[in-house]
Order: sequence, then C-alpha cells, then structure tokens
Amino acid sequence: MTEPLRKPRTPGFDVQAQKWTVANENLHAISPSVLTTSFIERAFDHGLVWSADALVHEWNEANIVQFQSESYIDSAVLMPLVRRDGEIFVLLTKRSEKLYHHPGQISFPGGRVEEGDINPQHTALRETFEEIGVPTQAVTVLGQLPEFYTGTGFLLRPYVGWLANTVEIKSDQVEVAEVFQVPLAFLMDPANHRLHHAITPDGNERYYYSMPWNGYFIWGATANVIRNFYHRLLAVA
Repeated sequence: MTEPLRKPRTPGFDVQAQKWTVANENLHAISPSVLTTSFIERAFDHGLVWSADALVHEWNEANIVQFQSESYIDSAVLMPLVRRDGEIFVLLTKRSEKLYHHPGQISFPGGRVEEGDINPQHTALRETFEEIGVPTQAVTVLGQLPEFYTGTGFLLRPYVGWLANTVEIKSDQVEVAEVFQVPLAFLMDPANHRLHHAITPDGNERYYYSMPWNGYFIWGATANVIRNFYHRLLAVA
C-alpha cells in the first residue's frame, strides 16, 4: 500500500547533532572472516539462547505501559541480506522526503500490517515487493528478531532474510528516494555504533543508537534492529 503523501513534520531536534559516545563497552567486533552464510543461519537455530540489546529492551519495557492504554500501529520490516563477491551486505532504503512518517530517514523495507495480510511476515514481504520490487519468492526468511515499540507509535516486528543473487531492485519512486547496501562487517563492529543522549524540546530524556556510514545516518528503530542482530550473531561467535 502506498503511504499517503503529506506535509512532513518538522523534527523537534537535530538527531545527528546530539551528544554521543561509542557504544562498544565490553563488546567486540564479529570478525569479517566468520560472517558467512552458514554462520548467520546458525544464529537463527531455534535452540540458540541469546539476549537482546539491553537499551532496546529496557526502553521497550518502559513503553509497554504507555501503549497498553493507547493505540499503536502494527508493522513489520525485512532486514535484507545480500551476498556479493564473497561478502555480505545489508540492504537499506532512504525514505522519500515527501512521506508523512519518518521522511528522509534510513529504513528497512516494510510498513503497517493491513487487513488482507496473513501475518506480519507476509506484511514485511509484501512491503518489500511494493517498495523495492523484490518478489516474495526471491526472499529466504531466516527468522524474526524481537519486536519492540517505537517512539512514534508503531509495534515493529523485524524479519531477516536472504535476497536471491539474481534479484533486480526496482524501487518505488514515490516512497523510496534511494536504495543502498552497507557491508555487514561494518555494522557488526560496535566501534561503529553510537549511543546518543538527547533532551527533546518537551523536556524528555531520550537515548538512541546510530551507525553513520558514508554520509548515511542510520539511527532509531533501524539501528535498534541492527543492534539486536549484532547481539544474536555475537551469541554464536
């Protein structure tokens, strides 16, 4: 479903300008040499015991109380993995500046659950086709990462999947301004993860992750998904 175009909301503060520290305390990079297809697939073995990122978990727990009494939007995204020339990449999109929700932000393909969707995984795959032209049969879903509430009222369910090597990306020019790929090894090194501390215009305290790469500012819910994916792989490393 194409998201309606509306006048973008003005951000309350500049997310890139807020104070930050490197978020790698007591954590280490997952070596690029072990980031293989089999290694990642082992991370989605049903018997794997692992813990989600503490900050994402704690922030989500605090918001469960809020959303128990408020409406929220069910949504799902796909974290697409791409194998190319012996290396693994993560596919990301830059949302159109014209969109009402999260204009211009870096995100994974996805969106709200619609009435005709079988389940949230179906939502993620449908939206992936609508946004970047990847058909469902070209995606091998590995599994789901922990769901969490976003600060903008969404209950987000992230899925991870391989894209077929032969798939052609055809982005929706209305919703997607750009499609790009980031080396997984970069994202799996917490030395590249920033933890921001901000005071919003309404006086609330806010913490969030970011992972800037080549001029792209990956932050918020997208960074949370990546951070949880890192912890899942770390349990195997």
